[in-house]
Amino acid sequence: MTVLRNVIFRSDAFNTTESKDYFINECCFGDDVARWLIEQLRARGVHAESEPGQEDFGWYLTYRAGDTDYDFIIGSRRGDNDKHEWLGWVERSAGLFGSLIGARKRGIKPEGVEVIHAILSSSPKISDVRWFRNEDFDREENGQTTPIVA
Repeated sequence: MTVLRNVIFRSDAFNTTESKDYFINECCFGDDVARWLIEQLRARGVHAESEPGQEDFGWYLTYRAGDTDYDFIIGSRRGDNDKHEWLGWVERSAGLFGSLIGARKRGIKPEGVEVIHAILSSSPKISDVRWFRNEDFDREENGQTTPIVA
């Protein structure tokens, strides 16, 4: 079984035009998506930090699935036909040392991505959810409709 951790989906339900004064960069959209995901995780009984954190290109939120802490990182871009696309990936929360040795990309269990997939794929706000292997993500090839491949 392979766990795909990279996702692209479409949604025009979130802010992609109004830059906020607290954005690190002018186009650092995604705070409302991250807050919405936190609400959805909590509604499913999943522990999630109350506020997202900001990256220079977007946002991240931390949650616990099973016995593992994860981060979901999200950023945005304008896609085909002017539909807005969101790019995200699941990482293990591994701390500084773990990050330096590549632990953030290893040991991701199915439940770590399945909970994000369940939220995205069941929402009427979201469309065209596609999951990718690491090597296919940048090229956007071989997208799957589910994050778990047998």
